[in-house]
Amino acid sequence: MLRPRRRWFHYTLSGLAGAVLFLCWSLFPSLLPRTGLTQGLISGITAAFGYAVGTLAANVWNAFAGRDARPAGRRSWWVFGGVAAVAYVAATIFGRYWQARIRELMDAPADSALSLLVVPAVAVVVFCALIALSRAVHRLYRWLTVLLNRWIGARAARVVGWVVVVGGAALLFSGVVVDQLVTAADRTFALRNDDTAPGVERPTVSSRSGGPDSLVPWGSLGREGRKFVGSGASAAEIAAFTGGPALEPVRAYAGLDSAPTTEERAALAVDDLERARGFDRGTLVVITTTGSGWVDPGAIDSIEHLTGGDSAAVAMQYSYLPSWISYLVDQDRARDAGRELFDAVYDRWSKLPLDDRPRLVVVGESLGSFGGETAFSGEYDLRNRTAGAVFAGPPNFNTLYREFVDDRDAGSREIEPEYRDGRTVRFTNDPATDVPPRSEPWDGARVLYLVHASDPITLWSPQLLYARPDWLEEAPGDDVVDVVKWIPFVTFWQVTADLPFAGNVPDGHGHVYTTQYVDAWAQVLQPPGWTEAKAEQLRALLTAG
Repeated sequence: MLRPRRRWFHYTLSGLAGAVLFLCWSLFPSLLPRTGLTQGLISGITAAFGYAVGTLAANVWNAFAGRDARPAGRRSWWVFGGVAAVAYVAATIFGRYWQARIRELMDAPADSALSLLVVPAVAVVVFCALIALSRAVHRLYRWLTVLLNRWIGARAARVVGWVVVVGGAALLFSGVVVDQLVTAADRTFALRNDDTAPGVERPTVSSRSGGPDSLVPWGSLGREGRKFVGSGASAAEIAAFTGGPALEPVRAYAGLDSAPTTEERAALAVDDLERARGFDRGTLVVITTTGSGWVDPGAIDSIEHLTGGDSAAVAMQYSYLPSWISYLVDQDRARDAGRELFDAVYDRWSKLPLDDRPRLVVVGESLGSFGGETAFSGEYDLRNRTAGAVFAGPPNFNTLYREFVDDRDAGSREIEPEYRDGRTVRFTNDPATDVPPRSEPWDGARVLYLVHASDPITLWSPQLLYARPDWLEEAPGDDVVDVVKWIPFVTFWQVTADLPFAGNVPDGHGHVYTTQYVDAWAQVLQPPGWTEAKAEQLRALLTAG
């Protein structure tokens, strides 16, 4: 007797009911505006999960009812089709409205009407592919069970079959396979590291790494390192801004190819900093870069203009990978780089006579803030060993950031917490205004976190899968629509999909902080005679650059 042939694209009514429900939920807004392709990916993944939930719920119901699953009748399918169509159209209308509101809040360009076709098309393809993949895995399990049943009992064969399939899946997502993928990606992006960005030329001044008399060869700096030392304002340009005399800023850098180990790269960068007389400047900036070695121009250009060029900055590269990959897999390298570089600088700095020491500050953005934090044990360590710090867009897993947020003062929000009355550490999404708590003194070293309410880098965590975060129980930020809600599984995938596009929004939103460094450094350094007119002028210079 022939077995009925299983069809790859056969779906149950209960499963599709769950898929449609989750599909409609996926159209709820999250933190950032979405393209049609992004929304389609989110909807397809979410619908596949909903299909699994619907199928499981039906199986559990049948088990309790003590009956086998029964195929749905034609009338049931017609009713379901009508309800599903109405639900999807309504969800799409509301979804388009919410997306328009997000774009309006962020001054982002309007979405194309073409996304009305792209979303369902991409969602269907992704949904079908994921369901087919899950059925392929199930068939693999059944094949293994039949094969093992030749040598062991049926019950043991089922257990061993599941162990093999689940173990293989775990291996796929464990360090064994992932490490190989990361290594392959590292090699791929290493090729791009050899390029030089258009318009970037080797420095002709000795105050930059890679320039005359530098200890670091120009070719070893990497793409982002060459951009860091080969760009920025000259002494003449800074003097034109300040209206007075200015110095040529010092910028020291070591690339991945500059030395074989993290410790040696840190030592080389500090040696070159010392060669360029960076320790003789009034302000010394220790920068922990993002994965590829990138430094936000606003982070360093701002402080050079604020100090009239009387500054020195030192940074180093620790990976070839771009930021969005580094964020997921480069935490150890960022930690090592942050500690080694600051310790190497601090060792030289602490040996100087007290009256000859420059003001020592720290800056890091994204994964750079994670690395920058790791050199310190807590609030008092930051206060005692620095004159201030700016950390922008900290990932949710930052040790100190999470410590400060989780232990925040009662009544303050997760997206703008207050910690110990703001005596050292403060948080803001708009440094151009007074940083809360406004009525409390902010003496000594000032540590400022720049955090946007719409930044998925800061708000993403695996716990979004199953737990409602505090920031979704509080009043939303200024650039987040008030209908953002937590839905199990759905919200996790929505915020996950926001991650790669966090930097593709206008400045001042998402993960873009460039011009806000102007006011952030003004808050931390408190330069004499600083005015809002000067701040606006410098922000315009950064935008034009």
